[in-house]
Amino acid sequence: MRKLSVEKKTSILSCLVEGTGINATARICSVSKLTVLRLLADVGSLCRDYHDLMVQNLNCRRIECDEIWSFVGCKQRNKNLGKTGDGDCWTWVALDADSKLVVSYLVGLRDSGHAFEFIHDVASRIENRIQLTTDGLRLYVEAIEDAFGGGIDYAMLVKLYGKEDRAGEARYSPAKCIGCKPFTIVGKPNPNCISTSYIERQNLTVRMQNRRFTRLTNAFSKKWANHEHAIALHYFYYNFCRKHQSIGTTPAVAAGITEKVWTIHDFVNLLVDEENKLAMGGRINKKDRK
Repeated sequence: MRKLSVEKKTSILSCLVEGTGINATARICSVSKLTVLRLLADVGSLCRDYHDLMVQNLNCRRIECDEIWSFVGCKQRNKNLGKTGDGDCWTWVALDADSKLVVSYLVGLRDSGHAFEFIHDVASRIENRIQLTTDGLRLYVEAIEDAFGGGIDYAMLVKLYGKEDRAGEARYSPAKCIGCKPFTIVGKPNPNCISTSYIERQNLTVRMQNRRFTRLTNAFSKKWANHEHAIALHYFYYNFCRKHQSIGTTPAVAAGITEKVWTIHDFVNLLVDEENKLAMGGRINKKDRK
């Protein structure tokens, strides 16, 4: 990727973070599809490393967790029928309700193994006692007990749905939510703060700004690795570059992780510096990356 100019890399990434597909990005930026995918792989790896390095030692008060469904290659029911593909793919996400920072994310399956890995990663990034809210997925209970023990105030918010209507176009929509019921699992969570509203709104942001999550199109991911890279890029952009309307700055600034609002151009310069450092056998340290 060192042959591409900084301006060309900036143009490609600007398209990707705004929800433009791979083929469309290649046409807009006058590059090949392979070039876009190679840059996405390089950037995705750097975004993942940057997140692991910088999003640490947090002092959060309220965390909300949820999972976002997508698929790679084909949907699970088609995979079961013999179609080629990885099937269902879930992105586990933890959001700080105050700074709107995405504390942790994990691409995987909706099973106990990934639940444990995800919750342990959340716990490793936070220094203080928190209040945590999840949906009614039972996989969270044992994972949170194993990661936090009794040092957490944890509640589930279980949604209640009405009768599902499968007639006509309604088959693409979930059943109507008619209410929700909170359940205290561990500690003494504040009833007024038991909510998953912020993380659910963040899930909408993912679907609006990542083309791979667009429903009823052929823009879905074809390879698992590319899906992971695209998600890593999205959450880097969300945390460090995109100003959140409710707080007036980026989540990373609000959380005290960085002192400035990043731009895509800034990140491309970081990518170039990283490539140069790797070529010389070194890496950029945390101080340099602020």
